[in-house]
Order: sequence, then C-alpha cells, then structure tokens
Amino acid sequence: MRGATHAKWTACAVVVALAATACGGGDSGGGSGASGIVSSSWGDPQNPLEPANTNEVQGGKVLDMLFRGLKRYDPKTGEAKDMLAEKIETTDSTTFNVTVKDGWTFSDGEKVTAKSFVDAWNYGADLRHNQKNAYFFGYIEGYDKVHPDKGDPSAETLSGLKVTGERTFTVKLNQKFSTWPDTLGYNAFAPLPKAFFDNHSAWLSKPVGNGPYTVNSYTKGSKLEMRKWDGYPGPDKAQNGGVDLKVYTDNNTAYTDLTAGNLDLVDDVPASQLKNVKADLGDRYINTPAGIIQTLAFPFYDDAWNTPGAVKVRKGLSMAINRAQITDTIFQKTRTPATDWTSPVLGADGGYKDGLCGDACKYDPAGAKKLIEEGGGIPGGQVKISYNADTGSHKEWVDAICNSVNNALGNDRACVGNPVGTFADFRSQITQSKMSGPFRAGWQMDYPLIQNFLQPLYYTNASSNDGKWTNAEFDKLVNEANAETDKAKAVDLFQKAEGVLRDQMGAIPLWYQNGSAGYSTRVSNVALNPFSVPVYNEIKVS
Repeated sequence: MRGATHAKWTACAVVVALAATACGGGDSGGGSGASGIVSSSWGDPQNPLEPANTNEVQGGKVLDMLFRGLKRYDPKTGEAKDMLAEKIETTDSTTFNVTVKDGWTFSDGEKVTAKSFVDAWNYGADLRHNQKNAYFFGYIEGYDKVHPDKGDPSAETLSGLKVTGERTFTVKLNQKFSTWPDTLGYNAFAPLPKAFFDNHSAWLSKPVGNGPYTVNSYTKGSKLEMRKWDGYPGPDKAQNGGVDLKVYTDNNTAYTDLTAGNLDLVDDVPASQLKNVKADLGDRYINTPAGIIQTLAFPFYDDAWNTPGAVKVRKGLSMAINRAQITDTIFQKTRTPATDWTSPVLGADGGYKDGLCGDACKYDPAGAKKLIEEGGGIPGGQVKISYNADTGSHKEWVDAICNSVNNALGNDRACVGNPVGTFADFRSQITQSKMSGPFRAGWQMDYPLIQNFLQPLYYTNASSNDGKWTNAEFDKLVNEANAETDKAKAVDLFQKAEGVLRDQMGAIPLWYQNGSAGYSTRVSNVALNPFSVPVYNEIKVS
C-alpha cells in the first residue's frame, strides 16, 4: 500500500504485554500539540497486518506507520529514497550488494540487521506461509523452489539471498532488473523482528515494527490505536502523539462525523458528497492526483473476445465511452480521463506519456460503431460489464459507460451492467477465470515505476494479469526494459511495450483517480502521498 537501542523500550514492551498501555504517550481523548491524537476513518484490513500479507489500502495505512524499509517513497514526489539502506550497489543489474544503516532498532529494542530483512523476505516468499505479496519476491533467484506453481516447495529459503555480515547481504535476481532497488519501498520488503518468528500469534495481536509509531491496541471492527514512538531514530518522526483509526462500514457516516466535529480526517470522500464538500470544508478538502487507474479488462481466455476481429471491437468500445462526461458529472472532476495505461504522477521522466492511447481513447461514437461492425459485432450481441456492488460508486459509472455505448450503437441493450454481490465473490470469479465479458479492473501502484503499471498486469502469466492477455512482443520489450541500466532508455522501451498493449487494446483505460480527503479545524499540515494515503506522521494537532 509502506533506531539506536533504547533500554526503556525494552522494558516498556514488557508492560505492554501485560496491559493495554501506550508507550508513546497520549490517549484517544484527543489532546493537542505534539501529544495530540488524530482520529481518522478506516476500514478493517482483509488480512493480518503482516508486511508480506497486506496488499490492500487499509492494512497498508498501518504498515506505513509501523515499518520503515530500505527505501521510502517521498510523500510529495513519490521518488524512492534511501531509508534503512546505506547503499545498494550492482555492476550487472542482477546481483545487488545491500548495506543496512547502523543505529536502527525495532520498537522492542532489537537491532535491525541484514538478517532482519533476509529472514522476512524468505518468510514472505515461502509458499507454506501463504502470503498475499509473495510474488514480489518472484524476481529473486530460487523463488520457483520456495514458491512453485505446482506441488510442494523443494527449498525453505531463496537461494538468491545471502547474509554476508551484520549489516550486509546480497540479492541475486533471476533476470536483469536495473530499477529493482526502487521497488524496495513497498511494505512487503519491510524487516521483521525475532518476535515475529518466535511467537507469531502474539506478534499478530500486537505487531512490533521499526517505524515512527507503535500499536497500542486493536479491536477488530472498531478501532486501532497507534502511538508515537519516542525512540524512533528516523528523520520522519511523528509530529503528533498518535493516530486512532476508527472503523466505518459506510464512508457517508464517516463524512457526517467529520462535518459534525467528531472526526479529524476522512481520506475517502464519498461520491454522494462531492457536490457539497467544498462548501462544507473549504480549503480543508484535498483533491490531488494519485497513482491509481481504472480500466476495463477482458477475458482473453474466452475465444469470443480473442479473435482477430475482436481487437476492433475492443477499440470501438473504448471510443464509445464519453470519459470526460462521466468524470465531470459522476466524479465531480476527482477523476481524469485516461490517455495511457499508467498515471500522471509518474511524470514524463518516469514513464507517463499523455496521449499515448491516441484516437482509441477519444470519444467518437460514429467511429466506434464503425469499428465494432468491422470487428464482427459484440460477442453474443451484448456487452455485460461485471463489477462488485458492495463498495465504491461502481454501479453509477458502469451504467454511465453502458449508456454511452448504447447511444453510440443506437441500441439500448447493447451494454448492461453485471453486478456481483461482494468484492470477495467478484474476485473469486476473476481468479477462477469465469468472466464472460469485460470487468472492472482498478490498479493502485505498489511503487512509482512504469514497470509496475505494465508487467504485473499484462506480462504473460503475471500475478495480476486477470484477463490472461499475452503478447510475445510486449514480453520481449518488458524484458529489455528491465535489463536496461539507462533510465531514459528503459522508459522508452516500456513505452514501446505500452504501444503494443494499445495496438491490441489489451485493456481499456478509463480514468486516473485522484485522492480525496477532508479534515477538521483541529488538525493541520494534512496531505495525501502519491498513493492517496494520508501522511499521518506529518499531521499536526492544534
């Protein structure tokens, strides 16, 4: 989504084990100044708060406060900057020599070493631990042995990881990947203390990390209390006494609590309130670009969508969508029509290329109808766009897309929405390859690289290639881009791969999503990072 040894923290860890007492100071009563507690809306995470097992936003918010890894993404620019990495060196873009900074500990007093990283990564990669983020370790040599596609693991550790000293280790990848170090700000690569392995269940009930906050208490379905760690040695110390993450099952209720003065921060303003938010909050409303794109994916495992003529059908459907009208009227300009498959937050140097999609992403109802007819028409005579109906404003925009397509084709039943009751059911149908038509596919970047918007989603058999699109030329260009040590040349190769994706319309890009948030008069210095997550440690309480 992520210090030097202090004896008092070792002692405090014992106190916390005996009673729900905050070591960082402050309480959920609010307070002010450096000890003030920020109250923020939250949703219960899907999985336990393990770095390698958290791949959704709600859990990621906690890990961003609880852990620091080798790299950290700048909260303003998204640039991957050294955090615990003293240096990461390579001569061949395959083997990397890592040196961990001295003077860092976990909040229980244990020193952070090279072994803290290697043990954590080996745990995350091991198939037996069933970690959601295991595939992030797939570039490391030996992954196929600890996490085979079929059968049981034949090894317990990644052969590409070697501890060479207390603060040094080597990583050997199974392919050239020049920008691999820039991926290491993702929470899956966080270090873990011995307590994680010695008493796993106890650690899960109250996770111990090395970030600016500690976990005070967690009542699932209600609230998670984070408190400032006074012993944190990093440059990004907490500017408040802690953060209370309060669980809401309806963000409209959270927004009502915010405007009533009962909550400090809502980081997902509901679509139904977007017309009112500026009047309600004024300059306390944040609407800023984020590394998120919404697309329509196709089931390429269904022969009807994978014929030569289907390319024209897919492009025609893209041209039939009035993106500007939908983003203006439904989303009140908190979305921006997409013109490529990445995100503007990458910038031109990072791989974003405005207009790369070309005419295929421009609203042209006459051209759309012509292309769809040339491609043999819509398979089965009707497009059914699948989406999960339990969260977000998906019904509204899917219906709007279908209205746009129906108007272009002069047929009010050419396109219909296909709601699936829950996100879990929706994802289950996708992972079991049961989709018969296009389906909602959103992507929030894991790290700010063009590679992250392309390889995980469209490379043959990639971890998030839900539609099973495959193209040998695309794969070849991605491999070449990963091997290129010159960043500008690598970006150019990735964009050429993206051009292949465009020519085949492997997915329809819809719009880039902004992060939206609102906050109370009690707090200041509130901002969202490029991942649309609040920069909690910088929030100040008055």
